[in-house]
Amino acid sequence: MTEIELFTRFGIALAIGFLIGLQREVAAGQPREESFFAGVRTFPLLSLIGCGAALLSAETGSPWPLATAILLTGLLVVAAYTGAVFKGHHGITTEAAAILMVLIGAICYQGKLGIAVAVGVALMALLSLKGELHQLAGKVTREDVIATLKFGAITAIVLPVLPNSSFGSPPFDVLNPYKIWLMVVLISGLSFLGYLLIKVVGASRGIGITGFLGGLVSSTAVTLTFAERSRTQSDLARVFAVAVTVAWTTMFARVMVEVAVVNRALLTDVWVPMAAAGGAGLVYALFLFLRQRGGDEETMEFSNPFELGPAIGFGLLYGVILLVSRLAQTWLGTEGVYASAVLAGLTDVDAITLSMAELSQPGAGLDTGVASRAITLAAMSNTVVKGGIVLASGGAALKRAMLPGFLLILVAGLGAAFLL
Repeated sequence: MTEIELFTRFGIALAIGFLIGLQREVAAGQPREESFFAGVRTFPLLSLIGCGAALLSAETGSPWPLATAILLTGLLVVAAYTGAVFKGHHGITTEAAAILMVLIGAICYQGKLGIAVAVGVALMALLSLKGELHQLAGKVTREDVIATLKFGAITAIVLPVLPNSSFGSPPFDVLNPYKIWLMVVLISGLSFLGYLLIKVVGASRGIGITGFLGGLVSSTAVTLTFAERSRTQSDLARVFAVAVTVAWTTMFARVMVEVAVVNRALLTDVWVPMAAAGGAGLVYALFLFLRQRGGDEETMEFSNPFELGPAIGFGLLYGVILLVSRLAQTWLGTEGVYASAVLAGLTDVDAITLSMAELSQPGAGLDTGVASRAITLAAMSNTVVKGGIVLASGGAALKRAMLPGFLLILVAGLGAAFLL
């Protein structure tokens, strides 16, 4: 290891410690609490201790320097916490962060700088978002916890024992139980992120935020909700149209995330039509937003995406669409893939997106350009269904407000996919 590399590792350890210490100082306020344990000087020292101890352990070939540093820090934390308890302070967050800071310093010395920075950022977020996290804990229900526990348990128990192999020769070679359930976890995780954000931010913090967060969970649910409300609240038609358009736009971003996770090579083709359709939607949403008149406090209710029933249902749907897409590709060629994508998009975009991403993996046989256009057709097909929901259940004012944006999204997405 060169001296420059060594200085870099110690410097990053010092920087992370300084930022965490600065956060603790700001959180403590002025004047400081009597139980204040460590701040802008102590945390950098702890990270340097960890980095230095790891250096000594590496040079001597013994784990004891690092182990001793961790043990002494632990004793210091115990002593500080004991004194704080006698003064009426019972929190241990800063003390736990101090021990972690020694470990971050050691990770820096090992050269895992990306991991060290990521852990430091996560630590800073946990320390800074105290109020928001407590607010989230207060809003999460017992049913949410039980639903998440069930999903986590079945994933942790079932996933490792699922066969990571296909069922045989084509077209059944696309059915891999392990990969299918991994896709269920991916989609449920994305939806759960939106669900948690709704719990933290609230669904009444502004119509644009409502549409975005709702789109992460279900853009169809957003469309249904505001279409129904528009029949009795016609004066809020533009407000509702903003939420619906933003939710539709979020779907296109969600598609790109799914493709990037499963098949990054496909993202090179699919991002252009998705960005074109999403950009068109955002521009129109902004236009509506600038013309709206108040009334942007709307609420929505969503169920926990980690419910077992919907998760298993999605897994079955994904497997069926995989098989149908493979059959369509084998028997009907490119046109068959496009037809299956349009039909699948009528009910769910996520399943067909993941199917195309899987079937266009290197060696899987499907051209990435065909897969990209199929995903675009599915997204446009799903947009048409949601447009139909607006036409069938929305008020006249909402229909007038949504129609230009609806057509703009379709033209932009299809044009980018098939003309560019």
